[in-house]
Parts: sequence; structure tokens; C-alpha cells
Amino acid sequence: MTPSHIEVERRQHTGLIWLNRPEKRNALSADMWADLPAAAAALSEDDDVRVIVVAGRGAAFTVGIDLQLLGSLAPEGESEAARRMAMYRRIRELQASFTSLADSPKPVIAAIHGYCLGAGIDLITACDIRLAAVDAKFGVRETVMGLVADVGTLQRLPAIVGPGHVAEMVYSGRDIDADRALRIGLVNDVYPDADATLSAALDLAETIAANSPLVVQGAKRVLKAGEGQTVAEGLDYVAVWNAAFLLSDDLTEAMTAFVEKRPPEFKGQ
Repeated sequence: MTPSHIEVERRQHTGLIWLNRPEKRNALSADMWADLPAAAAALSEDDDVRVIVVAGRGAAFTVGIDLQLLGSLAPEGESEAARRMAMYRRIRELQASFTSLADSPKPVIAAIHGYCLGAGIDLITACDIRLAAVDAKFGVRETVMGLVADVGTLQRLPAIVGPGHVAEMVYSGRDIDADRALRIGLVNDVYPDADATLSAALDLAETIAANSPLVVQGAKRVLKAGEGQTVAEGLDYVAVWNAAFLLSDDLTEAMTAFVEKRPPEFKGQ
């Protein structure tokens, strides 16, 4: 895979996905929408990779969908029904691009700096953890462009921040700064600049990667399954999960390392 604007990098047990179109402030072009899920799949299927970090090159994380791509989305067809069906299929393709991050078995961390607008909100809400630089700006810009956000923001943002904050961001289309994003829970923490944010994301990834990948990926699976379940259903699901996966070599290693007073060396087995 040789994508032109999506760069994949591996650092020990961490896989990085770089939005690499800095001259356009990482505006998401057609090739980026296509290459992002391919990058996510490659890292998800790599057993040596235990955590994924998404970051942007240049002055911004992303300013959202490329306007040239947006202008080309209007489909052509022999009838109004055909055009509507073609548009539906295209939107579903764009949705699947970011869902590839949400569906990855590996934890996904977004390291955000500068602008994170429009489709950028769709992207980061598909990630498990969000860290931001102090200069980060977040906005659901679709509203002021005459669009209903349709690639994940309206479905995922309400599970991250309170309904009043969602309503304000979506209905007004106004940007919020990193401090506000931290206060409402959109991001976990704020750092002085882009380099510090990336460093924090990599440090967190290293901490997560030091744990058993079976346990971390199992926890992500259980958390995801718990969405929409009752407490009783969630408890039953995790009981079934641990009945299948609790007795592992990693569990034995954890117990042995504790007795021997040394760091465990997990192999995901």
C-alpha cells in the first residue's frame, strides 16, 4: 500500500496513521477517504501493533472534507431515484472510512492540534481516546455549510459529551477551543503544542501496549458490546467473554511476574 496522503509508521508496538497533506491543512481528499480504512486494516491485522495513533502533519489535524471532493459528490443518474441511491451509497462509503477506526480491535488515540473541523470531528469521535494541543479548535462546520453532519458526529458525539454541548456545537456551528473541549470531555487532556501532544499520545500508547493485548482488545470489545445493552446484558456478555478468554498464557505471565517482582512480558497468547 503506497497512499499519497495517508502515511503509516510503526514504532515498536504502536502504529501511527499520519494525515499527510499539510499544504492543504490535511483537507480530506478522495484518496485519503479510501486509504484511511486500508491503513487501519493493515495495523489492525498486524499482531506486533497493539495501539494506533492518528495524527496530522503540518499546521492542522484536519480542516475537514476537501471542498473539491464535496463539490463532486452530487451523482448523475437517469432518474431522481437513481441519483438519490447513488448519493446514499457514497455517504455510506465515507461513513465506513471512519468506522474502520471505531471497529479496529486495537485502541485508537487521536493526537489533535490546530484545526479539527467538520469531518475531523467525525474522525476523532471514532477514536477511543482524544488528546489535544492548546491551539486546537473544534467545530461542526457542516451546519454553517448548509449540511447535516452525516459521517458519524451526530451518532458518536452524544456518547462523549453531554446533550446540551452537542446541541450547541451542532446547531450553532461555532468553534470551541481546547480548554472548552477539555471541560466538556471531548478530549482527555491538553498539552502545550503539537509535539507535546504527540509525545503524550505515544507515551500513553506505550503504557497501553505494555498490558496484555488479549485483555486490552477484550476490554474494547466488551465496552463496544455494552453500548445499548442493559447492565444485566453487559454483565452476562463479559462473563461469557472471560469464560472463553480468561485462562491465557498472558494471565499466567502476569501472575508469575508479580511473584518474581519483575515487569511482565505479554505475548498476546
